[in-house]
Amino acid sequence: MPNFSQQSVDITTLHILNQDTQHLYSRLLKKQNEHKAIVVIPCLATEFTEEENRSVFTNILLHLCTIEYLHTIIFGLDGADESDMRQLESLIRGCGLRNAIIQWNEGAEFSALYQKLEDAGFDVSIPGKGRNMFMSFGVCLALDADSVAVIDADIKSFSKEQIDRLLYPVMALDYDFAKGYYSRIHNNHFYGRVKRLLVDPLLIALKRQLMHGSEEKFVRILDFLLNFHYQLSGEVAYRRDLLKQMRFSMNWGVEIYSLIEVYRKASSICQVQFSSDPFDHKHQNVDNNHGKPCGLQEMAVDIIGTLLNFLMVEEGLVLGPTFFRDLSETYITVAKRMIKKYAHDSTFNNLQYDRDAEERLVRDVFRTALVTNGERLSFQSRLSAIFLFFTKAHPEFMNDNAQGLAEVIMEVAENSPYSLLHIPHTPSWESVIATLPHILDELSMAASPVSCN
Repeated sequence: MPNFSQQSVDITTLHILNQDTQHLYSRLLKKQNEHKAIVVIPCLATEFTEEENRSVFTNILLHLCTIEYLHTIIFGLDGADESDMRQLESLIRGCGLRNAIIQWNEGAEFSALYQKLEDAGFDVSIPGKGRNMFMSFGVCLALDADSVAVIDADIKSFSKEQIDRLLYPVMALDYDFAKGYYSRIHNNHFYGRVKRLLVDPLLIALKRQLMHGSEEKFVRILDFLLNFHYQLSGEVAYRRDLLKQMRFSMNWGVEIYSLIEVYRKASSICQVQFSSDPFDHKHQNVDNNHGKPCGLQEMAVDIIGTLLNFLMVEEGLVLGPTFFRDLSETYITVAKRMIKKYAHDSTFNNLQYDRDAEERLVRDVFRTALVTNGERLSFQSRLSAIFLFFTKAHPEFMNDNAQGLAEVIMEVAENSPYSLLHIPHTPSWESVIATLPHILDELSMAASPVSCN
């Protein structure tokens, strides 16, 4: 019998225990007149312009065509010129998808809206998935969506039932937020390396470092993140009220940052088994670009930076001078034990497992990313300590000059290679609407449906 235990007080887990999902679809059909549901698909032009990706993207379109209860499907298109946008229009028409909107981020209408946000003081200058989703969610609000689901555009094992499972908790059970989870197995190997070998061991290591002190609130946050089966999945669903309050990271830390926002702002949270079969999508390479992190390296740096920035800068966690050295050692210890467990699980299931490769990834990529972020935060802390020492030693000087000196120190920190003072994130739509009350009307006008004629 499949495991159906509920092991978290804060997060409900919805399992696939019966393969027949027709009952979900039937109930969602009954909800469609009173509950407007929209699916958002952030995508790059390469998802459909490159031949090796096109069949995967087309399969997603064909499955979406069969879902009658969806009001709209928004394609947030990045990295595209006009010919790419026209090709996407043609694919949508060819598949018979009748309720689609292309949010062409490089196009004139949306470029103007991004500029309007910048002019109003909202920093949305960094392109990427976080910014793309943020603008798509604005379109959803303009269309009066009640529920919004997000899926990635590179799901090789996509089927319509996955949308049913993702949207059912927010449409029919009134959850504020649903997070998809699944197993990552491909070509007889375990995948999901960043989740397995970085995120879980790091959260456990942080918890071990903090649980012996008086840092209970930070331990609660770490427990919350650990209770998700797949923190990095891109498949999520929101109800409208939560969506208006959410901010989104504009780097690879977007999924972790979103869960932190959910922790702060959602009242009812669940995770749902998105697929009973092994789930497959694009895999990141372990490489670098002339010494600059990219692929898994860049992802690791951003995820660690997002988590540590939240704990230290936003929540005020104060750490001792040896914390990052000890954390690095604890992380390696936990990760090695995890690797042993995955090796045994692979043997149990007759999967192939390269233990040496996993240990090299932990040692050479993930630990390096952790040490790099620790150095950044230590540099930041030293600057802050210098500033505090100077203010205490020369209070008469600081009365007139504190602000100017503080600005100089902040500028040095932000422009240094060790900067971790700010994780780039979008504003919430709640704050944008308060400043630009007509922005939703402008989004509605910019988001014209794809004509099927």
